[in-house]
Amino acid sequence: MTETRFDPAVADERWQRAWTEAGTFTADSDSPKPKSYILEMFPYPSGRIHMGHVRNYTMGDVLARYQKMRGFEVLHPMGWDAFGMPAENAAMEKGVHPGGWTRQNIAQMKAQLQRIGFALDWTREFATCDPEYYGHEQALFADLYEAGLVYRKESTVNWDPVDMTVLANEQVIDGKGWRSGAEVEKRKLNQWFLKITDFADDLLEGLGKLEDWPEKVRLMQENWIGKSQGLEFSFDLSNGGKLPVYTTRPDTIFGASFCAIAADHPIAQGLAGDPEVAAFIEACKRGGTKAAEVETAEKLGYRTAITARHPFTGAPLPLFIANFVLMEYGTGAVMGVPGHDQRDFEFATKYELPILRVVATDPARADEPFQGEAEAGDGVIVNSDFLDGMSVEDAKQAVITRAEAGGWGEGRTVWRLRDWGVSRQRYWGTPIPFVHCDTCGVVPVPKDQLPVTLPEDVSFDIPGNPLERHPTWKHVDCPKCGAAARRETDTLDTFVDSSWYFLRFASQPADRPFDPEEVAKWMPVQHYIGGIEHAILHLLYARFWTRALAHIGKLTVQEPFAALFTQGMVTHETYSRLVTRKGVRDSDGSEVEFASIDYFSPEEIERTSDGATLLADGSPVEVGRVIKMSKSKKNVVDPDAIIARHGADAVRWFMLSDSPPERDLPWSDAGIEGCARFVQRLWRLFGQVGAGEAGADANTDKALDRKLHQTVAAVADDIEALSFNKAVARIYELVGATEKAELSASRSDAIRKLATLVSPMMPHLAEEARATYGLGIGLVAEDAWPAVDPALLVDDEVTIAIQHMGKLRDTVTAPKGASKDTLEALALASANLQRSIDGAAIRKVIVVPDRLVNIVT
Repeated sequence: MTETRFDPAVADERWQRAWTEAGTFTADSDSPKPKSYILEMFPYPSGRIHMGHVRNYTMGDVLARYQKMRGFEVLHPMGWDAFGMPAENAAMEKGVHPGGWTRQNIAQMKAQLQRIGFALDWTREFATCDPEYYGHEQALFADLYEAGLVYRKESTVNWDPVDMTVLANEQVIDGKGWRSGAEVEKRKLNQWFLKITDFADDLLEGLGKLEDWPEKVRLMQENWIGKSQGLEFSFDLSNGGKLPVYTTRPDTIFGASFCAIAADHPIAQGLAGDPEVAAFIEACKRGGTKAAEVETAEKLGYRTAITARHPFTGAPLPLFIANFVLMEYGTGAVMGVPGHDQRDFEFATKYELPILRVVATDPARADEPFQGEAEAGDGVIVNSDFLDGMSVEDAKQAVITRAEAGGWGEGRTVWRLRDWGVSRQRYWGTPIPFVHCDTCGVVPVPKDQLPVTLPEDVSFDIPGNPLERHPTWKHVDCPKCGAAARRETDTLDTFVDSSWYFLRFASQPADRPFDPEEVAKWMPVQHYIGGIEHAILHLLYARFWTRALAHIGKLTVQEPFAALFTQGMVTHETYSRLVTRKGVRDSDGSEVEFASIDYFSPEEIERTSDGATLLADGSPVEVGRVIKMSKSKKNVVDPDAIIARHGADAVRWFMLSDSPPERDLPWSDAGIEGCARFVQRLWRLFGQVGAGEAGADANTDKALDRKLHQTVAAVADDIEALSFNKAVARIYELVGATEKAELSASRSDAIRKLATLVSPMMPHLAEEARATYGLGIGLVAEDAWPAVDPALLVDDEVTIAIQHMGKLRDTVTAPKGASKDTLEALALASANLQRSIDGAAIRKVIVVPDRLVNIVT
């Protein structure tokens, strides 16, 4: 047969169309086959997919195709996490409507995903900005409200004074708004909350049952939930008041040298009549509310005239207002023990407060000075009166016992987890379905009036939430009394949208969010694939939401994701430039100036050995470190250009090669070119099918048969373990062995099965080869996984090393378990060995069964 080249530009489109027309990947909930629900975290439609997306979805796609070949009814859907601030930013920057911008991006990204040939059930596609979706979300939110799991209260928030919006903790970077770069302030606003803390114990206990989750993810969630045992008690204050505190380390109580309260603590607010106190409180408001950020910021305090009386020694402890204490955590007050808490150590060092050692690894070290940092480890109690010599755990219990006996404190279990604040002061999100009435208070919108849809006629000419400024949308009659009322103008956090989307993929009735019986057929998701950056919030919120819906009788499943895989990122260096921008502060109209960073894509850069310059103007840019591909950092490689050049299968193969899937994959132009060459190499091998098949009964290759069957079994195991790089390596080996094999029926059989074996990874190539070279009948995507012969999985021949004086001279194949005499005879028959011996007398023959023969002369 005349050799041809595989043309991906033709084949990719041909087979994608064939799969669509055949409905190959449309899931049937009524199928009697066992169900397999495979899901990758759905993307935000920002305009373009990048190689990080491609890697994520390729892994899920291989698994979905393999499971289908194994006889499962596979649900592998796709949708769009479509609400959020980026769309509003685009509206402000480009003068477009967020909805139009979002849907245009969805159309573009969908075309890109389809171009890669993913085995997705597009009949179940939806975007979270579809009223049909968020209307059901509003109904579920109202159900949770009726069940007492939703409430509203005043809360301290991160406020961006330039963008005039509340920011999530994750949007506060180094104390500044992630988009504007302006210093974030603390403000009190009425906010909506979900009572996730009601499920804290169950969420923590459930982690122990998630055996197919990465241990690091379970640990991250465990730490975030943060269950701790400790002592709650009150200090008596010199002004006659009480200061409630909670400590997880009551064993260190004799090491306390100060107390500190949050800037918005009632005691601090009571002192705010003093201009110095007021100024300090105002400075604290400009800090973030993110716990990790507060921990790393410089520790600042204002020493008040009030002191707190130590409950055991009676000593007066100074009371500070401190920027590292948050009102939302615990009681908004802390007992400072600088010897054994690094945060307290830094604060005490700055303000020259006593630093006392009350825990030591050895009692002999009781009076040793600290070496520049706190000692938070275990040990025995010292310098602590009646606690001296106790272990940490015994001392904790002893202090709690005395506090409870004395009536000044009690042991308590507390949680780091806080209720989930879901209010966002922005337009592009799910409207919170409530009305505010002066007579009736907060009233839910009746379900027959859902969805509450977003108005289209909004303006983004000025910062802030346009729903607040809309002339008509927010004005509505109260559903209870009919009086004039006002719609809630906050919208829901987008994490709410992604906390139940997997349920809507599984079941999509028009009149309900989902059918619980149909959901039960698919749930939990058998394989959930996504980035480690979602290990805490998204996954925790999804686990909570599933439990909450089960709690109110809408589901029977408790855990949404049976198995979780966090894939590594595709990485690339960054290119950036520091610039200065200006904005206007909403509180006083003053102009503020702040530094910001502009990032540039690889296509905009000319890279040389000396650095990098911007193609547009030739000016230098800073070359950053190699990090994950990110739209915000613009260090992305355009998949369209790569696919147009090399085809979808070469890109898919690259994403599965080399790096273990849980590790980062550095982008390599040479790597993708090597994968494209392998595609053509396979194509040439497929074209050799049938050669040597005449007289097939006598013309077999037992070694190749064994290699084929062992590879089929091993690749199956690798795919099921998501060890895609190992599967790829085994296929390389089999291809090499097949190429080298003599023409035979075994060789043709290996070629035919190779097309099926590689089809989850390179589906277009497999289909084109079958159709062109007659490798089989029908679509490869509808094939069963190749069967294996158990007898061929066990080697019955071994390779024996032939050595002379310990040096390798030859290898021979021998029956497994051959006798020493047989192996010695095979060795001595080797011409290479005889040349090495060169007539010398043989003094000794060493035989290691099934491994080697060493001739000593």
